[in-house]
Amino acid sequence: MKIIALFFLCFCSTQAMAAPGLEALTVETVAGGDKKYSLSIQALVLMTVLTMLPAVLLMMTSFTRIIIVLAILRQAIGTAQTPSNQILLGLALFISIFIMAPVIQDIYHSSAKPYLEEKISADVAIEEAKKPIMNFMLAQTREDDISMFVEMSGTENVENAEDIPLTVLLPSFVTSELKTAFQIGFLIFIPFLIIDLVVASVLMSMGMMMLSPLIISLPFKLMLFVLVDGWSMIIGSLAASFL
Repeated sequence: MKIIALFFLCFCSTQAMAAPGLEALTVETVAGGDKKYSLSIQALVLMTVLTMLPAVLLMMTSFTRIIIVLAILRQAIGTAQTPSNQILLGLALFISIFIMAPVIQDIYHSSAKPYLEEKISADVAIEEAKKPIMNFMLAQTREDDISMFVEMSGTENVENAEDIPLTVLLPSFVTSELKTAFQIGFLIFIPFLIIDLVVASVLMSMGMMMLSPLIISLPFKLMLFVLVDGWSMIIGSLAASFL
């Protein structure tokens, strides 16, 4: 939760959060001795941004590529809703935690821990927390995508990676992740597509045109996937693609 709080600080104005006199909850005594409670605008903004935080965090990690590849794999095998969406989401989440563990550790040691020990200020903690995640995103982002968004945003004086603002890097990273995920998904789809074509050709030659090829090809695709240890191969390749 401390790491998530630091991510949140990257998208909030430090001046607004540090402004004096802005208390989250105020208590006023009204006539009759009753108490009146009210929330400040700061607390309302905080709760509003927290609702967007999970989506922002997922788009800044390896989660996007992994969940797309797993969804394409399920579609290629043709098992409909097996594994279920909940299983795929959970699997993608834990693989993402494994891949992002070094980045999280860097953020904790360089930003969260010194800030909690009051060795650095909030501004310095935010800057230190941004560096590891931006380095991770830069390593996975294509230069063409960065150039496209830099040109669209009109950003000037971008001579090196450190000059790229987060508002430009984030959409560039997501675009690159989508491209990479579909490229991996295409390679995964080919073997299963060949099985479907072979089964369909055999059924056509036998005159069994009323029988769905998917019913016959599914056991063969499952057998192929099990024999090559497909899950280990897919998950291992996905994790290695971020190294």
